Amino acid sequence: MKKYLVLLTAIAIFAFVHEGIHALVASVFDEYQSMRVHPYGLEIVYKSPVAEREGIKWGFISGMSNVSTLFLGYCLFLLGAKTGSLRSRFLRNLGFWTTILFMLGDPFNLSIGPLIYGGDVGGLAVGFGINKYLLQGLFFIILIFSRELIAQRFLPVFGIKTKHPFFRPWLKR
Repeated sequence: MKKYLVLLTAIAIFAFVHEGIHALVASVFDEYQSMRVHPYGLEIVYKSPVAEREGIKWGFISGMSNVSTLFLGYCLFLLGAKTGSLRSRFLRNLGFWTTILFMLGDPFNLSIGPLIYGGDVGGLAVGFGINKYLLQGLFFIILIFSRELIAQRFLPVFGIKTKHPFFRPWLKR
């Protein structure tokens, strides 16, 4: 049960940071209405209906959380050696899972997620006037790059060796 508590804590941190940044940026543009808690996660409710959302502000409202969590993920990645040497098992494991979620969560959300559930890519496409599929392709490349960094550089810091194809390096150093 303890090992799942760490993962659930990392998921909660990711969700609060991601959705909190949506709420903060929406507040700056006077679009924040409320936050709803669902069994599957958090949802930010905006003042403007989806059909009326246009302009660059929606690009920022939709995209700032994605860029921020990815940036934080790379910062945590750079601190991986320090995280891996923490004495507290809980904090070491929390740093491990938080780094992975922050590095992979939003690239997945913006590349593969729209094929399943929608996600933030629509707001980015409308807000910045960029083709949705181009954005999905870009974030798929970021997802693969981040996955490779995790497999080659991050997992070894924690002494993790696996034969699972998702967690083994695909490229030679």
